[in-house]
Amino acid sequence: QVQLVESGGGSVQTGGSLRLSCTASTSISSVPGMAWFRFRAGVAAIGYDGSTVYADSVKGRFSISRDNAKNTLYLQMNDLRPEDTAVYVCAAARSRYSGDYLLQSFSYAYWGQGTQVTVSS
Repeated sequence: QVQLVESGGGSVQTGGSLRLSCTASTSISSVPGMAWFRFRAGVAAIGYDGSTVYADSVKGRFSISRDNAKNTLYLQMNDLRPEDTAVYVCAAARSRYSGDYLLQSFSYAYWGQGTQVTVSS
């Protein structure tokens, strides 16, 4: 069982930046995949081999990374837009997936409660 706790959400204006964090209750070094979702749609994911995949709507603006030593997943969000407003939820997989499967909710077994991001124009 992996418990996930997100933080870092908040309110920003268009063009602003936020960095979300997701801290796991256990070591994530062996977690085969982790991702960020909003409205149950994958935003960004990182696989067991460090490969990353992004939704088209955030490519070039968002960056996902993981720090195994801190058991933490990050999402750096730049050039935020009102349409990025959502609850961002962190997820962890039990099995290995690659490519677009990493952005599918069925690939993940563990979910956090989410952190609210609000972008005003």
